[in-house]
Amino acid sequence: MTSDSFFERLQGQYSDEWPFVAYRKPGKSSVKALLQKNSKLNYSTEFTESGFVFSPFDIDEPAILIPLESSEIIEISSYHYTSEDSKDIFIGPVIDQTLNKEQHIDLIREGLDAIDSGFIDKVVLSRVEKAPLSNNAPLSILQELLSAYPLAFVYLWFHPEVGLWLGATPETLLSVRGKNATTMALAGTQAYKGSLNVDWGAKEQNEQQLVTEEIMRKLKTCTSDIKTSETSTVKAGNLLHLQTMITAKLKDNDLSRILNELHPTPAICGLPRNKAMEFIRSYENYDREFYTGFLGELNFKEHKQRNGRKSNLENIAYRSIMTISSLYVNLRCMQIIGDEIFLYVGGGITKESIPNAEWEETVNKANTMKDVL
Repeated sequence: MTSDSFFERLQGQYSDEWPFVAYRKPGKSSVKALLQKNSKLNYSTEFTESGFVFSPFDIDEPAILIPLESSEIIEISSYHYTSEDSKDIFIGPVIDQTLNKEQHIDLIREGLDAIDSGFIDKVVLSRVEKAPLSNNAPLSILQELLSAYPLAFVYLWFHPEVGLWLGATPETLLSVRGKNATTMALAGTQAYKGSLNVDWGAKEQNEQQLVTEEIMRKLKTCTSDIKTSETSTVKAGNLLHLQTMITAKLKDNDLSRILNELHPTPAICGLPRNKAMEFIRSYENYDREFYTGFLGELNFKEHKQRNGRKSNLENIAYRSIMTISSLYVNLRCMQIIGDEIFLYVGGGITKESIPNAEWEETVNKANTMKDVL
């Protein structure tokens, strides 16, 4: 399938108001789409189904599923973007929708007070910006994201009863191949200035350690053989983050168990989780919906055979089917409602946080998305 045909199919699905998702995995060249063959709103509660899952931040709300069994899969092997394809997307200035600078800094101070009192150790606080949008922009934004962020999970998700979301997230929540599980601790943020060789302050290093230790503690309940990589600096758009990869072996095939342990991670909620969630619900002043939720391939099947040098009969005899899930935290994302676009950004607050610096971090994260608009 050509790129033109691929995006024409997406446009047709969107115009007909039928659910679909288009996405590309980090570092891959192929772009895939699931086009649902009906308008039904499907849910996944136990994560036993196969399809593309789209789960909200709030753990009390159900995840939405675009099922494999009722979808057509289309794919292009690679997508090449040129500057001639670029289109103007904004039609007016960005407007801070929910909290202006002073209000967001006040929110951060509330978080610091809660930390000082011992109620929480960390909380992730966010805000929303909005801007007017030109007509027929969603697919143009997807094309811009595919071009700008080759190492992110890039997606556009639509359901007529829910809305349209898209983004380019740098964070893996959980990757499962058979019983091999991989996740990551991603925390700390600073602007990229041409080099990955940077110094990290005590606040960022402590935040990374908190996140890593909590994820490992959660994994111990449902996995074994837990291992961590060295912490490294990684680039995501115009930002740098601290990243630690974590691998483990699943004790059983209950995906819901490990997802309930991991989501929401301390990198997007806080510590302790229940108290941080309580603080967010009380003070953040808006519904995150699917921002800082998770999304991706759920229980896809991969056919494996012994190796290419064996005879065909031997390969058939040893052929196996592996179940694979590739799930990502919904960061660096946007929501389109009518002729407006909403940008979601946030940052982790710990005892070392400086309110003005935390505000600037959200500005830098918003600019990552604005760069493609």
